[in-house]
Amino acid sequence: MSARTADAPASLALWLDALAQQRRQSPHTVAAYRRDLEKLLELAGEDLLVALSSAQIRRFVGQLHARGLSGRSLARLLSSWRGYYRWLVQRGECADNPVAGIRAPKSPHALPKALSPDEAARLLDITLADALAVRDQAMFELFYSSGLRLSELAALDLDCLADVAAGELRVRGKRSKTRLVPVGRAARDAIAAWALRRGELAAAAETALFVGVRGARISVRVVELQLARRAQAVGLAQHVHPHMLRHSFASHLLQSSGDLRAVQDMLGHASIASTQVYTHLDFQHLARVYDQAHPRARRK
Repeated sequence: MSARTADAPASLALWLDALAQQRRQSPHTVAAYRRDLEKLLELAGEDLLVALSSAQIRRFVGQLHARGLSGRSLARLLSSWRGYYRWLVQRGECADNPVAGIRAPKSPHALPKALSPDEAARLLDITLADALAVRDQAMFELFYSSGLRLSELAALDLDCLADVAAGELRVRGKRSKTRLVPVGRAARDAIAAWALRRGELAAAAETALFVGVRGARISVRVVELQLARRAQAVGLAQHVHPHMLRHSFASHLLQSSGDLRAVQDMLGHASIASTQVYTHLDFQHLARVYDQAHPRARRK
């Protein structure tokens, strides 16, 4: 950080330390805040951060938007800046918060990508061989069966096996909220098969349900890589990631049941607005069917 913004380094360091020590933010989150504030320093140039006005902040947002930064990225930047200035105001180092009330421009809402039922079947209907393949099958079946987040799957312990055998799973999701999700027959069978082979990989004292080649709890990155390799091996054209299986679970369940509230509960969404995006996916499917089948929709 430049000496031309001599007011900033000390206060930024203190704020980041407060995030880490008092608010218990993760190192990854603190690093993201640091990058966001360094961007503000870059935009401020010779101006002191404590002297920036709302008009200047709006100009910075306009400059970044013109460079191609999305509304979502700008919203994250503004959130970081707003938090920093709120902290400065509380400490009496700044008269007011120049970021208060400033909102990022809206970006087009990108719909989540989901596999078709046929693509999901191609991904999951394979012949198993070694313990790693059995493990992967159990993980991917569980993603698609129960709509888990990647972090939720990686955090599962052995003590969930009895519940899984009974067709349900208790999951600790975001903000430590617990929810109960169903586990389908294919996933139950795949997990039972993995439980029989898990000892070939797991360390003696390891409590994680899913483990890597070193015997410890599997990392989220390994799950991502294994799923991408599986998708490539079965010939799927698109890149497949764990969240796509969660999207596929929600989309296919909603198409079949039409019960938005039940899908919300199973996904663990705090707001039904987060779940409603899948109604748009369903409408896209219906629109394609209409375009292909309706005699007044087909082009001559």
